Amino acid sequence: MSPVLGRLRPRGLRPRLVVAFVLVTVLGAAATAWAGAGSAATALVDGAQERITGEVADRVGAAAPELAYPPDQDALDRLRRDVGPNTLVTYEDMRSADDTGPRLVTDALRGAVRERYRITVQRVAADGRPWLLVGVPLMITAPDGGRTPSGIEVYAVRDLSGVQDQVDALTRAAAGASALALVPAVLLALLAARGVLRPVRDLRDTARRLAGGDLGARTAPQGADELAELTATVNEMAESVQTSMAEMERMRADARRFASDVSHELRTPLSTLTAVVEVLATASDRMEPDDRESVELAVTETRRLVGLVEDLMEVSRFDAGSVRLRVEEFDAVGAVRDCLRARGWLDRVELEGVEGITLRADRRRLDVVVANLVGNALRHGEPPVRVRVTATPEEVRIEVTDDGPGLPEEVRPHVFDRFYKADTARARTPGSGLGLAIAAENARLHGGGITAENAGGGGARFVLRLPRDPGGQEKQEEGS
Repeated sequence: MSPVLGRLRPRGLRPRLVVAFVLVTVLGAAATAWAGAGSAATALVDGAQERITGEVADRVGAAAPELAYPPDQDALDRLRRDVGPNTLVTYEDMRSADDTGPRLVTDALRGAVRERYRITVQRVAADGRPWLLVGVPLMITAPDGGRTPSGIEVYAVRDLSGVQDQVDALTRAAAGASALALVPAVLLALLAARGVLRPVRDLRDTARRLAGGDLGARTAPQGADELAELTATVNEMAESVQTSMAEMERMRADARRFASDVSHELRTPLSTLTAVVEVLATASDRMEPDDRESVELAVTETRRLVGLVEDLMEVSRFDAGSVRLRVEEFDAVGAVRDCLRARGWLDRVELEGVEGITLRADRRRLDVVVANLVGNALRHGEPPVRVRVTATPEEVRIEVTDDGPGLPEEVRPHVFDRFYKADTARARTPGSGLGLAIAAENARLHGGGITAENAGGGGARFVLRLPRDPGGQEKQEEGS
């Protein structure tokens, strides 16, 4: 299809239906009108031809008994006058004709008359007008009834312009009838398209509501046609999806509630256990080497368990939608430096940034995000680990890079997934697999985000972007 035809092609279903219906209707009306006009025109021409032929034959037959044989020139002239104007009469070398006859009579007509010895007609066009040629051979009837050619031939030429005018009038009437059919065809097409497309529009609206999250959206089937069957099928699909989503949501809520309940229930015994292992850690220097190793292992695993529970509780708060920001204004570089100092990382991490970059955010949650990103770089990357703080009038950008092997292509899409670990064999690593997921949730809570990529010279690069002012009123955090 050419580009021009592609642009002219109707794009909507309604225009296509209307165009198709109108084309079918108009073409059908045109075909009917033209067929009727053609039949009427044929009947007119045939009737005129039969009438003219009979008239010429009657005049020739009436004048033939008075004709002497063999005829002289006067007899041929009388016969021509009796037949009428535009007539040619021939006998051997003699002929009697007016102005029109000799010019229009063709050799083909003469040959047919002399060969068949019967009345022959032919239609020709000359000077932009239609003409009917009638050739009549005169026969000599013997007493016994036999008929022999007399050699006298009469050729009458009659003008068919009147008949042609009638045919033209029929053609114009057929064209007018086709044109008149256009308006009702368009109206009928619009009505038909409206009736056909109403169920389609209802299905479209239902599909949009389903896509928008309204799983209770349904369309009432109308009639018993294919569209009604499609509507019923869509309703069944929506019902199945709604049931599945409700079941999934119930299972998800149960899982969130279970994690939250378990985490809360574990806080008190874990606090007690932490206190006990800390006492054991203090006294481990006075223990035998085997006992000291067991105590150090218990302390490490207990701290890891406490961290996991804290992360689970944080995730459960995100899932429950109970997390709120405690927004305050502070210096972004100073906040990052305090985060590194609190964890003893200042001598292991290079911090780049200009003092005075103000940021309105939840400082405690920013501390969590930076600690997770830097801790991840220290655990899985290689030194030096660099933290660079920059800003634009709209946002603050905190970039954490390392010189490690970087992120494999298959790992990069999942680094912020919960409980995801790139190396499944390292199941006993200190991390819980929730740190980056919590960092991403905190970034989204501020209206920002985190991206993970590989640096140009090798190593992983995590970029945190936060708006300078998240906007709205300050919100107090619920529960901690």
